[in-house]
Amino acid sequence: MKFSRRTAMEVLGAGALAPALPVQAEQVPPAPKEGKDTPKIALGMFDSGVRDSRGGGADSGSDPATGPRRIKQLGVDHVLGGGPRVPWTEENLKPIMDRWKAAGITVGNLMIGLSRDILYGKAGDKRDQDLEHIKQSIVAASKVGLPVIEYNFYAHRAMEGYFEETNVNRGNSGWTGFDYELVQTADRPYQTRPEEKGMKFKDLPPLPEIGAHTLDQMWANITYFLKAVIPTAEKAGVRLALHPNDPPAPISRGSEQIMATLAGWKKLIGIVDSPCNGITYDCGVTRELGEDPIEVCRYFGSRDRINHCHFRNVLVMKPYERYTEVWIDEGLNNMFAVMKELVKQKYTRQIYPEHPRRLDYDTQCMQLGGYPGGGGYAAISYNVGYTRAMLQAAMS
Repeated sequence: MKFSRRTAMEVLGAGALAPALPVQAEQVPPAPKEGKDTPKIALGMFDSGVRDSRGGGADSGSDPATGPRRIKQLGVDHVLGGGPRVPWTEENLKPIMDRWKAAGITVGNLMIGLSRDILYGKAGDKRDQDLEHIKQSIVAASKVGLPVIEYNFYAHRAMEGYFEETNVNRGNSGWTGFDYELVQTADRPYQTRPEEKGMKFKDLPPLPEIGAHTLDQMWANITYFLKAVIPTAEKAGVRLALHPNDPPAPISRGSEQIMATLAGWKKLIGIVDSPCNGITYDCGVTRELGEDPIEVCRYFGSRDRINHCHFRNVLVMKPYERYTEVWIDEGLNNMFAVMKELVKQKYTRQIYPEHPRRLDYDTQCMQLGGYPGGGGYAAISYNVGYTRAMLQAAMS
């Protein structure tokens, strides 16, 4: 067949009018969503930047729905916070639960305060009465649908070792440093007595109202506590989560710390062998101890003893004694590996991307409290986005 200019144009024209062959595009599944059988990103009730005395509400005189709405806008459906005064009752827990429920948010964890008689092992009717109040609180939590109660067991928390650092490579944003050797100054936010000016934190004496407590004493105290309350928690279906000592300084104002080592964490869950006797797994504190967060997650996750999770990053210069809390994406922890291990261990409770770093925007827009170098709502928004990306990737 001979092609003329005319026949060539006819062939080309016919090709242009012919239907295009379908292109087989690769189908990419949507990103996984949080659900009943997955970890759940949670924020503190006050991470919205507004607060009141009713559990994470708004500033005085403003709309009480402001705090829940700001958290919901980040795609977060779970919160945690501080509980009311002990003993808890259905009457003082239900308004907290209902207020957040009205915004489509579930309260999954409240912190309970322990009396000095419980912490310091003051034998007698007062300690046993305080323990009864804790048991009453656990039962009340069960009745309103609160699944986890978190608590601390410090003789003294080493807050005097905190100070603010600056990340010069990230626009002078704020970090939180800790140093066991930190010298106290007149403007130290956690200094309690003027005569301590010039002393190193590690040399600070016991506070008169607390005294000094040994490891043996503190282990005896928490053993008495756990054996009293865990049977009630098991019956109520409520899990307890003990947060590790943070900072994990060896001695804080003369008192030794039972949860300042990995050996202490392991010893705790052996006192009463029950899923209700668990820990708050904090991958940041794990690194502060010089431990591998993945191995630690696997140890406690495989035993179903992770009842709550804190998700943050650190740089460690000397385990236990000198470290810096940094942005979630720049520390020593491989946060994606941590998240993958949590998913692998079928962890389904809350993950809290806590301790946001200081940003100029937050400093200008709100009154910041908490830790030196700590931030507010804008910085916590960054933490949420980063953590969600890690979670979606891990579940994929």
